[in-house]
Amino acid sequence: MNAHVHKAAEVLATAARTGVPCPPVRDLFAEGDIDAAYEVQRLHTERRLAAGHRLAGRKIGSTSPAVQRQLGVDQPDFGALFSDMALGHDGTVPAGRLLQPKVEAEIALILGADLPGPACSVADVRAATAFLAPALEIVDSRIAGWDISIVDTVADNASSGLFVLGDTREALGDVEPADVEMRLHRGTELVSQGTGRDCLGDPLNAAAWLAATLARRGEPLRAGDIVLTGALGPMVPASPGDVFTARISGLGTVRAGFATGGNAS
Repeated sequence: MNAHVHKAAEVLATAARTGVPCPPVRDLFAEGDIDAAYEVQRLHTERRLAAGHRLAGRKIGSTSPAVQRQLGVDQPDFGALFSDMALGHDGTVPAGRLLQPKVEAEIALILGADLPGPACSVADVRAATAFLAPALEIVDSRIAGWDISIVDTVADNASSGLFVLGDTREALGDVEPADVEMRLHRGTELVSQGTGRDCLGDPLNAAAWLAATLARRGEPLRAGDIVLTGALGPMVPASPGDVFTARISGLGTVRAGFATGGNAS
């Protein structure tokens, strides 16, 4: 693993530890070197696991055209979810927990079986999914001003922050993910909306892409994993005191708030 990977990992880790956003890390690598960025992410994951943290699943990022436009990227990516990133439904994000939070609504899959190798299909995802749940992903960036490229966001664990699952669980046979409609409110204001088809045409397409991609890397999805399939609409900046509620048709509601007194985190 080259020195640039370690340098980028240290820059991002320092920003997370100190709460001071850092400059972009993309200039440490050749332009568009996504493989190097995933090496930074892998180093971050290995360090967290070595410190005793538990991997809870994976997230897929940049699946919505609206979010791709917001971030200036043109392809999906993925990151690791750890158990300490989970916030309970209707919970509150403590002040100072995150640096530059934004909120997006999506569908979560809870797997009941392992997913196969690089040829994983949508049919395989359907067979392996135990339940669906409404979810909020509270994304964050350690990079100042969200000045990111695909390399920056991948290195920064796909701009992961926290995630929230709603209390309801639905069988995949009862809800078709591509057909859902999502409405995200901040307080009483509608701030984001979309459909399941805004996530790579179908959230199950996103999950199949993730499963195949991880299998090629020797890190297959397993029974019990949570998969955040990607935003159904534009992400929305969060400020202290905000309360976000997402309603996803057929799946129910998920809510989270942000404490006052400090940063929106």
